[in-house]
Amino acid sequence: MVRPIALTGTPGTGKTSVARHLVHLEVVEVRELARTWGLARTVRGEVEVDLNAMIEVARGSRALGDVDVVVGHLAHFLPLRDVVVLRCHPLELERRLRKRTGRAARGRVDNVVAEATDVVLAEAVGPGRRVVQLDTTRRSTTSIAEGVRRFVRSRASLPGVPVDWLADAAVTDYLLDRAP
Repeated sequence: MVRPIALTGTPGTGKTSVARHLVHLEVVEVRELARTWGLARTVRGEVEVDLNAMIEVARGSRALGDVDVVVGHLAHFLPLRDVVVLRCHPLELERRLRKRTGRAARGRVDNVVAEATDVVLAEAVGPGRRVVQLDTTRRSTTSIAEGVRRFVRSRASLPGVPVDWLADAAVTDYLLDRAP
């Protein structure tokens, strides 16, 4: 059995949109797994998952069954060997998150800062793991999904360019303007 991959990234990078295009693959969101395993609760309208318990359950040889892709901004914490981290230029991410309703300004800035400083990537890297970054900034959801689909099927490396948002002066200016 091929273990599933984690499809993760900062909120707004396109995880859910890409997952919708992964036809013919068994895709499950982290919070749905948590609900299925009885490890989720709703607090003030938000789903909270017991991540430590999820990690333990996911270690079970059959816990993920026929799942090909686990999607969510916490997916990289699960004990999965292969991780695809979706990335997005921080200023584009700011625009995407601003368009969403109900996203508080502070949370939006926190997510942009997390993307600019590679937080999810740093969390995903670990011994024995293959981590691939895909920049979603100027690519169609369909093309990103096709790359993920190829990776799931072949586990061959995906073409990708290292992402260094901090090398962009506009990103640095954004961060400095919002520094506490």
